Amino acid sequence: MSEQLIITVSREFGSAGHEIAEKIAEDLGLKFYDRKMLDEIANQMDVNVEVLEKYDEKPRNLMLSRRVGKYSNSMEEILAETQFDYIREKAESGESFVIVGRCSETVLQDVDGMISVFISGDKQHKLERVMSKYKLSESEAIKKMERHDFKRKRYHNRHSEHKWGDSRFYDICLNSSPLGVAGSVKVLENYIQERENLRKK
Repeated sequence: MSEQLIITVSREFGSAGHEIAEKIAEDLGLKFYDRKMLDEIANQMDVNVEVLEKYDEKPRNLMLSRRVGKYSNSMEEILAETQFDYIREKAESGESFVIVGRCSETVLQDVDGMISVFISGDKQHKLERVMSKYKLSESEAIKKMERHDFKRKRYHNRHSEHKWGDSRFYDICLNSSPLGVAGSVKVLENYIQERENLRKK
């Protein structure tokens, strides 16, 4: 691929957004970044990755954190900024990649060749997927979906100037339920290809 291409994927829990993003990266031959980037960051910080996972994509604890100017003692804030720097460095290197979450569409909003995607899903389809994947009862699955989406929304809205899931701030929003993973991948790859064709004109 001659020009840099970065695909950012935000998603509702249970929408198969992660699976869709991973498949797009595989099909297009792009690097794929998700929470596994914590392994590399943990090595850089010389800490166990399990420590970082406790604070990953979580809002700061207001009772236990303090900010003076641009400096914060909140591990949630420190980790978020560290991940944002990591993402920027990857983009500045000229690398093409697909990345899931981490406010990446905001962090990289000024990067030419960035395409932002938001994946949603019908509640029943998401519920069935979560129940099957995690072997949960319906009530357990509902609580898990609500908990994850609440945390994602709070994290995103803390670090972004736009609201999580607001279609006005993404290049394309897709409900994955009617098409499934394969169909959603096909639609998004067609969109990406059309965008790339326009860039080459």
